[in-house]
Amino acid sequence: MNKNEFIRKYADKQGVTIKDAEQSFSAFVETLTDCLKDGEYVHISGFATFEIKEKAEREGVNPKNKEKIVIPACKSPSVKFSKTYKDLFN
Repeated sequence: MNKNEFIRKYADKQGVTIKDAEQSFSAFVETLTDCLKDGEYVHISGFATFEIKEKAEREGVNPKNKEKIVIPACKSPSVKFSKTYKDLFN
């Protein structure tokens, strides 16, 4: 399922237009992104926790030529689903 299919299904479930569903979804993603950029931890009870994790500098290997390289430190978004949500699928 791609983004457009998801938005169409979301609109049907909510009984709103596709345009309204797309605006709602975009607002959610933008708000989540802004919070994470500001260094905030976002916890949606019964669903998931979103946060930014810092990855340390590490050594890696270029798969093309097997040359060792240094991968610089970076920040990466992380999501951890709640036990309640995971249990829905088992």
